[in-house]
Parts: sequence; C-alpha cells; structure tokens
Amino acid sequence: MNRMTKSLEVRYFPMMEYGEAWNRQKEIVKAIDEGQQQGHLLLLQHPPTYTIGSSRHPEHLLLSPEQLKERGISLFEIDRGGDITYHGPGQLVGYPLLWLDGNKGIDLHGYLREIEQVIINYLAQYGISGTRKLGYTGVWVGNAKIAAIGVKFNKCRRRKGFITSHGFAFNIKSGIQEDGFRGIIPCGIQEYGVTSLEDMTGLPFSVEQVAREILPYFHEVFQITKVKEYWEYQL
Repeated sequence: MNRMTKSLEVRYFPMMEYGEAWNRQKEIVKAIDEGQQQGHLLLLQHPPTYTIGSSRHPEHLLLSPEQLKERGISLFEIDRGGDITYHGPGQLVGYPLLWLDGNKGIDLHGYLREIEQVIINYLAQYGISGTRKLGYTGVWVGNAKIAAIGVKFNKCRRRKGFITSHGFAFNIKSGIQEDGFRGIIPCGIQEYGVTSLEDMTGLPFSVEQVAREILPYFHEVFQITKVKEYWEYQL
C-alpha cells in the first residue's frame, strides 16, 4: 500500500476535450507539488480520441490522417506509459492525481495494482469476475479487456516522492468496440479483444452512474478519509 495524503477532491465532467484535461492535470500536479492542492480524482468522458503513450508504436494506429479527420477522432502523443488506446463517449476515464510520499515507502507497480483493484471490486458487485492478466496491465474479463490503465509518475520538485497523473479508461457502453477500438491495435495487443460493462451485464448504465458507484471502492482501496465532490452536468 502506497502512503499518500488521505484527503481527495473529486470532480466529474460529462465531457472534456482531451487537451484541456491533459493541461488541467499538469496544473494540478504542479499545485500538489507546491502544497497548494490536495489529491484530486478527475472523472469524465472524452470526445473520440486516440492517445499514444511513451512506448511509441505508430504502426498500431491503423487509420490515415484523412480517415481520422473523416471520423472526427483526435490524436495525441502523450507522456504516460504504454501504447495506443482509445477514449470516447461511453467510457469512464479517471485521472487520480495523488502524492506518493517518498518518506513512507513507494511501490510504483503496487499503485497500478491498486487502480486495477478498484475496478475489480466494482465489477464484483455485478457478479463479474474481473481479473489481471500476467504480463499486462488493466482489468480483464476472460480474454477481453474492460479497463485500460496507463499512468505517469511525476517526480516531485518541492518534496520527496512522486505525483501520479493519467489513469484508467473503463469501457461502459456496449458498442464502444466498434466506435473506436477497430481503428487501432489497442495497447499493441492483437490476440485479445475489448469488452464493456453493458456487454458483460446486459444492463444499461450511464457513465455518471458508474462514476458515482465506483467512488466508494476507490476510497476503500486508497484509504481515503476526507472527500469533497463536485459534479457538473451540462453537456
């Protein structure tokens, strides 16, 4: 278990452009490092977007610039770990921005496992057996990935430790596989597929509903004791 500040500010946005969310993360990371902000958890959806992480495999993008423009999909090369993935409507994206205190022991791989555990615990309430797959990050149901995880550990300048950014993308709506994942080799993985919460349960969900329901699991795994929540509704 990583040691970090146990207070958290949660902000939900129904939709936010990827570039705006990335800039907001950088601003909050800097403020946390300077002691001006507490930990944050941003929960939101993005318009259709592909992001390429630090692994840099452009060949895993299967669409030309013209096809991206035709389909209205943005493309960003970013500073998280991992390969290419898709973000879009019907997916809950979570960005935990947390200080990992270097004075109290840091387990960077353990942090990834904790994010996975939040989603695994959430799926269990609907009778879904979410698992880890050896050699991969993320959460799986059988051989299909239901949540991707890619993070950056920002080395603190003003204190000892790291501040996390980026996070998880949890597929909620049925059909998200067709909407965006067919234009890429997700995370560079060709042999396995992608699924969603609605596909696994046969039930309808809104992204906001899942955002609200998953919070107690996040608080439990990360031992959050003090929370402020802000919810925006306008699309």
